[in-house]
Amino acid sequence: MKRHFLTAILLLAAMSAQATETYAERADVKAFVAEMAEHHGFDPDRLLTHFRKVRRSLPVLRAIMPPADPGIRSWQAYHDRFVEPARIARGVEFWHRHETTLARAEALYGVPAEIVVAIIGVETIYGRHMGRFEVFNALTNLAFDYPPRADLFRRELESLLLLARDEQRNPWHYRGSYAGAIGLPQFLPSSVRSYAVDFDGDGRIDLAGSADDAIGSVGRFLAEHGWSTGEEIARSVKVSGGDTPVLLAEGIHPARLPAEMAPFGVQADGAPALRAALIDLTTPDAPTEYRLGFNNFFVLTRYNRSTFYAAAIIDLASALKAARDDR
Repeated sequence: MKRHFLTAILLLAAMSAQATETYAERADVKAFVAEMAEHHGFDPDRLLTHFRKVRRSLPVLRAIMPPADPGIRSWQAYHDRFVEPARIARGVEFWHRHETTLARAEALYGVPAEIVVAIIGVETIYGRHMGRFEVFNALTNLAFDYPPRADLFRRELESLLLLARDEQRNPWHYRGSYAGAIGLPQFLPSSVRSYAVDFDGDGRIDLAGSADDAIGSVGRFLAEHGWSTGEEIARSVKVSGGDTPVLLAEGIHPARLPAEMAPFGVQADGAPALRAALIDLTTPDAPTEYRLGFNNFFVLTRYNRSTFYAAAIIDLASALKAARDDR
């Protein structure tokens, strides 16, 4: 509650201070434009023309704020939101339609097809919900009127302008989420520039319109972040007694061999001799589920820095593979 209140105060203060100005008239925006001109050779007048068109977007600013009452997170509720029959059915159909492309991406990047399909399913339900916000407008609002994460969104705004120049597109032509994520895989502009690929070979990258490009880009993203081909991602373990808070406090980067966790109460019989982290998936009024997260689990958290997210991707991937095998 305190965090939400502080965020709201910062947001209202920022907006009140600039209420009578267009973005192009603001000193912080002018400073950003000057940096883009100095570091990247942009025409300042042309950039200011774009910023004159920006509208303050309360839906964007409200959406980015943390909930007023976050409550206790529920792994079971999160899991059931994404690992459900309709998403599985659509995922199997997506896999069937793009089987050749998925096999090619797996061969090239080493990431199993079911993981790529699961990510696209969680992110956009296979293109059904890619977002309709004008990305330039949304990122400008977040970069200059959302102080808690202004630095991040200014970097993404910079990346969007560079991307638009690279692709010879108007920066206003990109549509995406309220946070500026683009296409089937919901890449932020910096990830589009760093990891997106023209996987269908048509001479351009189109993450919104080309499933092939989206598939290849997800595979490349995970490979570039250290995916280890053929290695186990995670496995469920039992925990009884011991000092598990010590392991949980070590974070999610794999640091210990499973055998080294036995003195802490972790029963990991049969686990591979790979460094892992202990992951706790909590549900109110239910036993906590524990997993060992190996390197590939950590790589999944580079896509979305949430252990719930990575675990849901694994479970959806498993469900997709089982449903496809039964087809």
